[in-house]
Amino acid sequence: MPSTFILVAVIVVVAIAFDYTNGFHDAANAIATSITTKALRPRAALAMAAIGNLAGAFISTSVAATVGKGIIDVTQDDHGLVVVMAALFGAITWNLITWWLGLPSSSSHALIGGLVGSAIAAAQVVHWDGVTQKVVIPMVISPIVGFTLSFGAVLALQWIFRNARRSRINGTFRGAQVLAAGAMSLGHGLQDAQKSMGVITLALVVGGYDTGGTVPDWVKIACATAIAFGTYAGGWRIMKTLGSKMIEMDPIRSTGSQGVASLVLYVMALRYAAPISTTHAITASILGAGATRGRKWVRWGVVGNIVGAWVLTLPAAAIVAAVMYAFLRLLGLGG
Repeated sequence: MPSTFILVAVIVVVAIAFDYTNGFHDAANAIATSITTKALRPRAALAMAAIGNLAGAFISTSVAATVGKGIIDVTQDDHGLVVVMAALFGAITWNLITWWLGLPSSSSHALIGGLVGSAIAAAQVVHWDGVTQKVVIPMVISPIVGFTLSFGAVLALQWIFRNARRSRINGTFRGAQVLAAGAMSLGHGLQDAQKSMGVITLALVVGGYDTGGTVPDWVKIACATAIAFGTYAGGWRIMKTLGSKMIEMDPIRSTGSQGVASLVLYVMALRYAAPISTTHAITASILGAGATRGRKWVRWGVVGNIVGAWVLTLPAAAIVAAVMYAFLRLLGLGG
């Protein structure tokens, strides 16, 4: 039987690995549209996104508290640590599957699904009210808000610049796109780096190494660094989907969609402490921007595949985590 310390150490390593996969899986969220319109060169865009992710991770820990305390309760022993470990393996597995398929699914919901699935398999407590209020309801609302606001924002920008020459519009919005991409990168760090912080803090509490009052500084630094490096590695498969496969992108639509998605991320994290999906926010905002040209300008087949991945993410990650929990128990972990 491994010691409690070893189990906690393994969870920390796996959580940081998840954070890394989150980074390259979601790198496209912040910069895909700016690269498509050539406002940013790919490597410069990834560097900016990585820095934004790193900085955003230190803004708040409210989302980390929700993930660490508001989703499941596990026993304060090695068995509880196995539950957390299985959740992480479930989330990583789903991240890798959807990355390989080029589908912008939610790393956040993969992690939440993993926690719920492993907790159910282990007969641990699931806070269904927390799952409903902090995950399911925001999962439905945030894409609707992103789509609607982006649709309105792009229409407003088009009206304001209706008499401007295309060359002037492209020049004006080149800088605006960079700012919007930077804001989106910061929002991604604010949201997604915190989720791994919450899981690591949960493991430290379960293992008896922390009281859970605050996120330790070393956890913040480790998670922020991991997601930054993962982002710089770049998720090129998903970048193509977000940048060009759903709609034909231009500077106005790029700026409008990224600006709106950033706003959604900040409000949901800082006001409601809700671990929403950055992928859902930016994808819905891109669709809202594209819909201003009419239904025929949106490639609905691609959208259908993305929505299918959204719907599957929570249950699929939960099932993988439950299977992983059974496997770890079969190996004799957790007493």
